[in-house]
Amino acid sequence: MSKPVVVTIPHELGKAEARRRIDEGIGRLTSQIGAVGEIKQAWDGDLMRFSLLAIGQTVTGTIDIQEREARLEVHLPGIFAMIANKVKGRLRDEGQILLGPPKKG
Repeated sequence: MSKPVVVTIPHELGKAEARRRIDEGIGRLTSQIGAVGEIKQAWDGDLMRFSLLAIGQTVTGTIDIQEREARLEVHLPGIFAMIANKVKGRLRDEGQILLGPPKKG
């Protein structure tokens, strides 16, 4: 049985911009899990379903875009369940960068 990791990332972008950024940055998020190969993704309204292969294991999840937050739920199989807290922290950090305000400078 897989262990779900849930991360909620607040944002001030609105649904459309948050979705655009996630669509463009899904590779950055999934690299935090150790993804290799193709990421399969499909949108159903404002809900993205995805799957990927990482260290021979299939990882699945969803990203639900709301007006002021994005909810990321990832199902970690087998060996990944042992490092769920580490993965959760890395996903949260990368998600905040992805949905944060542009860097000034």
